[in-house]
Amino acid sequence: MPGIFETRLNELGVTLSDAPAPAANYVPSVQVGDLLYVSGQIPKDDNGLLTGKLGQDADVQAGANAAKVCAINLLAQVKAACGGDLDRLVRVVKLTGFVNSTPDFKEQPQVINGASDFLVEALGDAGRHARAAVSAAALPLGVSVEIEGIFQIKS
Repeated sequence: MPGIFETRLNELGVTLSDAPAPAANYVPSVQVGDLLYVSGQIPKDDNGLLTGKLGQDADVQAGANAAKVCAINLLAQVKAACGGDLDRLVRVVKLTGFVNSTPDFKEQPQVINGASDFLVEALGDAGRHARAAVSAAALPLGVSVEIEGIFQIKS
C-alpha cells in the first residue's frame, strides 16, 4: 500500500519509476547520518531526454518542465535509497539546479522553480528547501537542466 507521499504523488498523476542507474563512475546517493546526498539527476522520462539551451532553443516553461522531471527523478532516488519507503523522507534540505543557458539568459531561478514548486506541491512543508540556481555553458547529453539534492531521512 502506498504511503502518504506516494499517495499524494498519485493524486498529482505522478508515478515514480525505478531510480535511474548512474551513467559514469559515481553512486546515485550517499547517506551520512540522516542526510542523503543525491547525485545530479537529468530530465529523462518515458519520452526520453529533455534537451535544449535556455535562451536559444528552449523557453522558461520548457526548462521548468525539465526541472520538474529532475525533481521526480530525485524522489525516485530517495525512494530507492530508503528501501522503497518514500515516507522515510523527512524533508528536502537543499537543491542545486544547473541550467544549460546562453550567457545573456537571466531566468535560471524561474526554471528551477519547476522543481521547487513541484516538491512543495507534492510534499507540503517537507518539500520546502534551500536552493541555488546557476547557469551552465553545457550539460551532459545536451539536457536543459540538471539538479542535485540533499534530503533528510529517517533511519
